[in-house]
Amino acid sequence: MAEEHHTKVAEFVLLGLVDSPRMKPFCFVVVLTMYLITLIGNLGMIVLIRINPQLQKPMYFFLSHLSFLDFGYSSAIAPKMLEHFLVENKTISYIDCATQMYFFVFCASTECILLAAMAYDRYVAICNPLHYTVTMSPKICSLMVAGCYFVGFINALTQTISTFMLSFCGSHVVNHFFCDVPPLLALSCTDTGINEMVLFAFATILGIFTSAEIVVSYTYILSAIMRIHSPEGKQKAFSTCASHLLTVAIFYGTTVFMYLRPSSTYSMDQDKWASVFYTVVIPMLNPLIYSLRNKEVKNALRRIKGYSPAMIGFLQHL
Repeated sequence: MAEEHHTKVAEFVLLGLVDSPRMKPFCFVVVLTMYLITLIGNLGMIVLIRINPQLQKPMYFFLSHLSFLDFGYSSAIAPKMLEHFLVENKTISYIDCATQMYFFVFCASTECILLAAMAYDRYVAICNPLHYTVTMSPKICSLMVAGCYFVGFINALTQTISTFMLSFCGSHVVNHFFCDVPPLLALSCTDTGINEMVLFAFATILGIFTSAEIVVSYTYILSAIMRIHSPEGKQKAFSTCASHLLTVAIFYGTTVFMYLRPSSTYSMDQDKWASVFYTVVIPMLNPLIYSLRNKEVKNALRRIKGYSPAMIGFLQHL
């Protein structure tokens, strides 16, 4: 009886994103390009923030961790995805599948909390500027980031262990391009009711509570902006808020769509395309949305000796 609770498969088969042989080379080039941009943009942003004294501020401290998380969960997904565009055997070992799931859930859920922390940072900066340096001290910022990572660690550990304690004694073909929780639950030959409740509970806590905090923060921010008399000040504040809210809307929109629905409404084909946004597109766009439109970042790039004038010109037009 004990053996019935252990998996009977040593590997899984990932169906991937597309089936058409003609589309695979095109998708490979597109995903590879986006992944390289993600690596350069996020790793470059981390280095820039670390080495530049002018960027040693709470906002950029959070941005450096956002870039690290974007690099992390994109790297957990993209390499295997690219490999499967080129080979016929789209297998992934049991251990590799669990590892991929853990790092993806860890980075994605940590980023969910971090976005809420960034909203609070903007709230303090705009609504309580005189107390900003005290409220957002280096110690407090470090504790906030550590809390984000801790919640991400607990969520990833819980989801991965609970998923791989199930039995996969039937089909081992995963209708996805990476090892995510919902498609693996669909393959299990044991009852997944508890797993679905755990998934829904964490998704609710991470999604609903953090999004509510963001909405409340930006309600106060909007009220404060409307009281600014300077048109330039209003425009600058609105620009900062719009960039953050754009990424929040994309990230939360896709994750809520994925994880806060009843299992009976899951459509794996739709979910695969929704997953592309937060595994490939969002990590690529975040450096641009949050940082490259920022004057302080552009000025920091100019101060780097030997930095390409052509790149500076490109950034000026972003």
